[in-house]
Amino acid sequence: MNEMELKYGCNPNQKPSRVYMENDGDLPIIVLCGKPGYINLLDALNGWQLVKELKKATGLPAATSFKHVSPAGAAVGLELSDTLKKIYFIDESIDLSPLASAYARARGADRMSSFGDFISLSDVCDVPTAQLIAKEVSDGVIAPGYEEKALEILKGKRGGNYNIIQIDENYTPDPIEHKQVFGVTFEQGRNELDINAELLSNVVTQNTEMTEAQKRDLMISLITLKYTQSNSVCYVKDGQAIGIGAGQQSRIHCTRLAGNKADIWWLRQSPQVLALEFVDGIRRADRDNAIDVYISDEYMDVLKEGEWQKIFKTKPPVFTKEEQKEWLKKNTDVALGSDAFFPFGDNIERAHKSGVTAIAQPGGSIRDDNVIAACDKYGIAMSFTGIRLFHH
Repeated sequence: MNEMELKYGCNPNQKPSRVYMENDGDLPIIVLCGKPGYINLLDALNGWQLVKELKKATGLPAATSFKHVSPAGAAVGLELSDTLKKIYFIDESIDLSPLASAYARARGADRMSSFGDFISLSDVCDVPTAQLIAKEVSDGVIAPGYEEKALEILKGKRGGNYNIIQIDENYTPDPIEHKQVFGVTFEQGRNELDINAELLSNVVTQNTEMTEAQKRDLMISLITLKYTQSNSVCYVKDGQAIGIGAGQQSRIHCTRLAGNKADIWWLRQSPQVLALEFVDGIRRADRDNAIDVYISDEYMDVLKEGEWQKIFKTKPPVFTKEEQKEWLKKNTDVALGSDAFFPFGDNIERAHKSGVTAIAQPGGSIRDDNVIAACDKYGIAMSFTGIRLFHH
């Protein structure tokens, strides 16, 4: 099959809509269940490229959670701590595989943004991964294959209409790609840049030491950025993106947005949040929203009389800004990637507040010396990769 008719394009008024192969070859995907839409397929195909590259770079199974053509989370399959299992709401009955751990990390990094995501998996979807997906609100999944029992579990989602796509893992696209805007066709070579540890060898700061874990996390950040709408910045810790800032016109806004998400991820692990007791039967989305509000400046929205009783079994104390600042100081060894150079040292100042100790960015700004000096101020190791990773 070399084409697939779609219900509509980005919006219901955009008809007709289809995906097809210009060279008369077969589509590299097979829809096993559901009827994916235009945006679903954009997310699926971008996400697949991301996880395929993550696995190649790290040797570990990988997963990503995509929303509106940018990842909300991306991770590799490292074992989860008990704390992460708790904040990701992992059912104790599920025996996590490496692939399931990767998805738990990708989905759990920014649970609000991942609501209704499209999932991409680097490996054949196994039963533990399917069990995790079954519990989350999601539009669909793409993987190179599915275990029989896993496929049965997934087909039970959304009344049997869950989008399940199988991709040919050996498919290689043409080296030249095209897109149309306003009737004008754009052509460019595909971004086939191989992101590996060698890109991190040009360390320009006084601190030149990078651990293997830091290099792994920097590669994860750069590969994630390769498929994130620009401008973009990505914070990574322990094999998973913990904050992604996408599509901002200002790089400092990217750094702040992603840093705020990284801070929320870390605050969710604080004793104050872990101690929250939710009422029985609360929906996952309502619980996630309540946590985000509780640690925000609008905390009284969930703590005022008449409201907290709908969410919590007992009224929690205010999580003060002073307490939050003390907890945030404990987050360290965070890696940060940027898809283009940092023009000012203010990006480094903001990154430092979220525990960043290693950075990878292209370099090439006329203010590189200012940025390097800001890193040296905090003992941050920074590599100039010499490559830009814009994605549009």
